[in-house]
Amino acid sequence: GHLTAVPLESVYSGVVSLRGFRLVLFLAELNGLELWATDVGNAYLEAFTSEKVYIIAGPEFNELEGHVLIISKALYGLRSSGARWHDRFADCISELGFFPCKSEPDIWMRKLGDIYEYVAVYVDDLAIAMKNPREFVDILENKHKFKTKGTGPISFHLGMDFSRDEDKTLCLSSTKYIEKLMKNYERMFGELPKQTVTSPLEKGDHPEIDDSEFLDAKGIQMYQSMIGALQWMVTIGRFDIITAVMTMSGFRVAPRKGHLDRLKRIYGYLSKMRHAGIRIRTEEPDYSDLPDLEHDWARSVYGEITEVLPHDAPEPLGKYVTLTHFVDANLMHDIVTGRSVTGILHMVNKTPLDWYSKKQATVETATYGSEFVAARVCVEQVIDLRNTLRYLGVPIRSKSYMFGDNKSVVDSSMQINAKLHKRHTMLSFHRVREAIASGMIG
Repeated sequence: GHLTAVPLESVYSGVVSLRGFRLVLFLAELNGLELWATDVGNAYLEAFTSEKVYIIAGPEFNELEGHVLIISKALYGLRSSGARWHDRFADCISELGFFPCKSEPDIWMRKLGDIYEYVAVYVDDLAIAMKNPREFVDILENKHKFKTKGTGPISFHLGMDFSRDEDKTLCLSSTKYIEKLMKNYERMFGELPKQTVTSPLEKGDHPEIDDSEFLDAKGIQMYQSMIGALQWMVTIGRFDIITAVMTMSGFRVAPRKGHLDRLKRIYGYLSKMRHAGIRIRTEEPDYSDLPDLEHDWARSVYGEITEVLPHDAPEPLGKYVTLTHFVDANLMHDIVTGRSVTGILHMVNKTPLDWYSKKQATVETATYGSEFVAARVCVEQVIDLRNTLRYLGVPIRSKSYMFGDNKSVVDSSMQINAKLHKRHTMLSFHRVREAIASGMIG
């Protein structure tokens, strides 16, 4: 397969984003669907290749030795096999009335009465949220002759463990993945990490001014492999270590001994807190006691403005959701460059569904500026999340609730007659205020 010309079109099989996958979990719980998982065995061999490839048979083919054999199946190793499997599965699932979500093309959905059913596809791993998942799997096995394995109620998927606690709330954790990390750690260092810490990094720690010696080539490789594993941990739900991992990722090109010691600390923290998980709680939060400052923004610079709604979203079905967003900034997180960090947590009803922690692109000189930059980033993510939910056919409340701890920023955003005092925060200032004027955010 590596001897053929490099194709110009896409050759990948799609993967659902982890946020999309969590949304499917949440919607299954919200609307009372069953959650199953299955894995299509030898997926690529279910599809036919579009490449014109042949082999000349060797002695292992007995009487066919020396013959030219044309390859028809999308073998593992051929360049376009991923895309061919994607096409094959798309044909099968389209026949059953599913269509791809426009904002998450690897989530397939179909209407069933007053709700939608979903299938989230990660190459050949399927997460199925349906009223009757058994029937769906039977069609794949009997009609399309797919060999499925690990079929049944979801218990382990993409490195996440699923269980229900005593009040039947679905929980997702990453205990098995952490145990695997600890085995790797033991192989690298000959011992398990010390479980004496209660936070990923020490408070007020500044790894950027560490001046211990640089690691050698083997040390760098170890550091990078440990960082990669931690980044996946964050992706599959451990947002408690996100800021520590983001900070330590900045040194992965030239890490020092002190940086490796800090990674060991994060591993120790994970080992101690290995059972932490996210509970999928579907009830809506009650914000009726919050002060609702309704202003008439029509005479402001923003005019008569409403939220821009997608015109091609499917009809909203099922139960309503309320979105809550927590945003904060950490001024001068990096004391060498002076850059602040934005931290955001998005909740759908009472479930944390998406998280973000990243150094800001600008250097702000005061908390007000860095908090406004963070608020703007949050507003843009809110718009994205609201539209993703709309494209998944979810009815959402007209207002999202954004919480921040900087009173100056809250007042500048919410008060209709607030003045812009710092010109360099102008774009963030107006971006946030416009979203509030449209009624989309409070």
